[in-house]
Amino acid sequence: MTGTGEVVAAGVPGARGADGLPRHGVDRATFRAIAGARGGPEAVRLLRAGQLSKRALLLLALRRSVPEHDGYREAYARVRALQRDDRDGWEEVLLRPELDAWAADCLRGAAAGEAAPLDGLGEFLRSGPGPSLVLECDGLRWTPSIDQAGPRRVDYGRPPAGPLAGGELARWERRLAEAWEILVRRHRRHARALAACVATVVPLRPAPGGEVVSAAARRAYGAVAASLPDDPVLLALALVHEFLHVQLGALMDLVPLHRPNGPAVYHAPWRADPRPAGALLQGAYAHLGVADFWRAEAEAAAGAGSGAGAGVSGAAPGPGVGSGATPGSGAGEVARAARAHAEFARWRTHTLAAGQTLLSCGELTPDGLEFTRELVRAVGELGEPGGVNPGE
Repeated sequence: MTGTGEVVAAGVPGARGADGLPRHGVDRATFRAIAGARGGPEAVRLLRAGQLSKRALLLLALRRSVPEHDGYREAYARVRALQRDDRDGWEEVLLRPELDAWAADCLRGAAAGEAAPLDGLGEFLRSGPGPSLVLECDGLRWTPSIDQAGPRRVDYGRPPAGPLAGGELARWERRLAEAWEILVRRHRRHARALAACVATVVPLRPAPGGEVVSAAARRAYGAVAASLPDDPVLLALALVHEFLHVQLGALMDLVPLHRPNGPAVYHAPWRADPRPAGALLQGAYAHLGVADFWRAEAEAAAGAGSGAGAGVSGAAPGPGVGSGATPGSGAGEVARAARAHAEFARWRTHTLAAGQTLLSCGELTPDGLEFTRELVRAVGELGEPGGVNPGE
């Protein structure tokens, strides 16, 4: 990472090492902003440039590993032509979420002398991500595609829900539009960053008991996966949570934050099973966003409840919670504020505890220690749970 006063933006010509290859750096102010989940679109652009370079290098390494494969050689030449003649098209192909995992698997297979699906690069060139939704609210636009074609190369830990029937796809489109309104009107900072990064939403099946699930894959930059909740607030929350996982993964491609995971594991307040340091850091970072989300929800609900049955900033209201109250009613807003306040208190406490565990575990790099100290500071700046009064 670069020093306090030095700015080396990713991909800038002239930022090169002794071997002549471009170098990606993160200036300290941006690094700290990312650690506090406040990097915004500017940080996303920097991390996105790092992902482009990473994937270009993977494709080059694969080209050198299988020089005799005619199909891959031809597809690689087309990628290089895109880079030269159609930069937007080249970026779209390289940033397909699945390309990273596919290229890495092919490299491993080639090194082991195994057959690898090298024709996959041609498939990426032939097929686009599918039609995008155009979600716009209060001047902010998000254009995600819904990847609902069925089983994919990326494992999100849960089976995909696709292919979706027309009615189910329409439900996804409506719920995403509702979640986007909530994000823009109550979590605008997160909405701006998410729109700059997340290009693909992957529908998942819910857990066997029907519980809502969400996930991000370490080698699937730009994609989040989730099952479809009835409450758009929960979908908005899942988008923020998983976006932060994606963002941290992209940062760690540029700046190592912890040593390779060894046998040591640590208590994660939100799980029954202990986790290695890297997984605990991922969880703590995503739950900083969860705590921040619920604090804003508590404030919005408390503000709405102060009026006579006022709605919430014009956003589509979620269902009443606990009391069976009508959404948008005074009782409903009190119940919604109480839920948000309780969730904020819970996730603030959990995230602070995980942060302290990380700071004392001895497995973080110097940059990882700085990152985690900033994360803990950001949680503290959210305020005490008592500072948000439900139903006030």
